[in-house]
Amino acid sequence: MRPWTPKPRARIDWSSLDLTPLEAFVLSRLDGATDTGQLAQVSGLAAGDLGRVLEGLVSKGVIDRPPSPSLQAESEPGPSAAPERAPAPVPDAGHATHRELFERTLHGLEADARAGLAATAAEPQLSALCFDPVPEVVSKVLENPHAGLAHARLIAAWHPNPVGLDALGRRGELVRDGEVQRLLLRNNQTPTHLVRHLLNPRRLHDVYNVCQSHEAAERHRSTAREVLRTRFAKASPEERVELILTTEGRALATLSGLSLDGKAAALLCARTLSSTLLLENLARWPATPPNLVAHLLQQPLVRRMPNLQAALKRHPNCPGHAK
Repeated sequence: MRPWTPKPRARIDWSSLDLTPLEAFVLSRLDGATDTGQLAQVSGLAAGDLGRVLEGLVSKGVIDRPPSPSLQAESEPGPSAAPERAPAPVPDAGHATHRELFERTLHGLEADARAGLAATAAEPQLSALCFDPVPEVVSKVLENPHAGLAHARLIAAWHPNPVGLDALGRRGELVRDGEVQRLLLRNNQTPTHLVRHLLNPRRLHDVYNVCQSHEAAERHRSTAREVLRTRFAKASPEERVELILTTEGRALATLSGLSLDGKAAALLCARTLSSTLLLENLARWPATPPNLVAHLLQQPLVRRMPNLQAALKRHPNCPGHAK
């Protein structure tokens, strides 16, 4: 991909755009000064993936097309041309990154003045104020009629105060966005009650994925484990079985001390289980019901694995007639 500097078009209402989470993430990083090489480093995307995202933004009219190679070649000096040694231009606020704009021109204002500005600001000041550490300022950003998903994502990713993140959590139309949720789970300052609010509607398997995610903050992974245990205890038999099967029993390690009801055990007993990992995890789980242990011993895979067969026969719930 030939290096170029993508620039968002002026007067675009980001909240009205039908963007994928990845397109919105890349769009939030465009400041009119960062070229595609730097953008790849900032976003963590491979050049090919970044090119496809930018092409999608071009096709949706969000950014202008890059200059054609021929025009670019005409503007570039030939190999024999001596390079001019002009002093590097000093970037003005409009071409600085949003964080730099905040640090250089807005941070020096009083908090009350920044809050007043946040309520009516337009770009690029509105995005810059998303980096304000004061909750009152971020609350005013969220009340700004121009604020949308891009600003919610910046706040979710970078705001360092639980009070400000709680204000974002009260904006249901913004918090429903998957990228906002991902960034809130990554932010160590997101309040625990908001993390629970995000996780409670999710499928058990999705909650388990947060428990295991290296991207989520450790304290939020701990909250996810608590949510998973609470939800599992109240879930339908079908949900419980789905979690066990889709994780091949890995989730059982988090569910120590809980149990399976008769219907869930019957649903598992109605299946031929052919995953070695699933069988091993059920053999290790102290709460595996007696009828399920007996069923596992009848599985063809278990019969071909003496060690697994022996582990099931040592299980505390193994029925006497199956030993």
